[in-house]
Amino acid sequence: MENVDAETIKLTQYTHGLGCACKLRPQLLEEVLQGLPVPHDSRILVGTETADDAAVFAVSDDLALMQTVDFFTPIVDDPYEFGAISAANSLSDVYAMGGTPLFALSIVAFPGNRLPMSVLGSILKGASDKAAEAGIAIIGGHTVDDTEPKFGLAVTGSLDRDKIRTNAGAQPGDALILTKPIGTGILSTALKQGALSPLEARPAIEWMSKLNRGAAEVMLQTGANACTDVTGFGLLGHLLGMMRGSGTSALIHANDVPWIEKAYELAASGIVPGGTKNNMSYTESSVVYANNISNVTRALLNDAQTSGGLLVSLPQPQAKAYLQAMQERGDLAVQIGEVVEKQERFITVD
Repeated sequence: MENVDAETIKLTQYTHGLGCACKLRPQLLEEVLQGLPVPHDSRILVGTETADDAAVFAVSDDLALMQTVDFFTPIVDDPYEFGAISAANSLSDVYAMGGTPLFALSIVAFPGNRLPMSVLGSILKGASDKAAEAGIAIIGGHTVDDTEPKFGLAVTGSLDRDKIRTNAGAQPGDALILTKPIGTGILSTALKQGALSPLEARPAIEWMSKLNRGAAEVMLQTGANACTDVTGFGLLGHLLGMMRGSGTSALIHANDVPWIEKAYELAASGIVPGGTKNNMSYTESSVVYANNISNVTRALLNDAQTSGGLLVSLPQPQAKAYLQAMQERGDLAVQIGEVVEKQERFITVD
């Protein structure tokens, strides 16, 4: 093992990319998946057809199990925070579909010849503490030796069959609500490049570490037609998946979209992750931007997020109740647009 001081390790220096921005480009993923057969099993309630957040499988007339898996390279330098963020991100897919997490298994790739094992211990502790916050335990997992660290969870959850929320139910007239600000990809890249201090990065770390549990609970209380979480494909990429699945289009008001402080400034200075650029290329043919939408704003709207918020589509009366309930909890929720009838392009940004 290299002579490394565990107290001064910066995990982002041991990886080629950051967090969910390391996802395979959506264009390539779609190309591969098109060649695979679609499973035919009446017990599969949510499968691969709509690119949803988790798979859902019926186990009885009333109950369904759901499973999702997510892992990625370090998004922050601190091992404990990396573990916590990765766990929050993995749990998010269960919350986005209206489920309750039951337990998790860890997925670990770790360069044992480059980093002290105490670093892995800190990663696992961060994940364990975040899982405990969600009310579950991590009860096993699998590890491999790798040239760079990667970590995530496979999460199993349950839900009532009549409460499943997919990304394919949005209806014209729905309000679109976002529950976390965007910009984590840009800030994380700036941190790795030394263009952002740890103190300036703190808001991004806190948002990425926040569970979407409360936002999901309010969603189930108020009712929603569709939901997804915003991660590696960016706000517009995940919205595009929702609109395609629902057969609708969306109008997004750029000035209403919340972003983390300094994200715009950093993007304007040229700090734009590769994953964000890939997302811009992917959504370009499906989005109409108003002439006053700058290239910087376009980058932010496509920024590859890690452990982002929920994007919820609700009828207007429920949307008002959702916003009020989230405000009463002290949580962020902002209406950023609305769903409209299917247009020539899936998304319009004004």
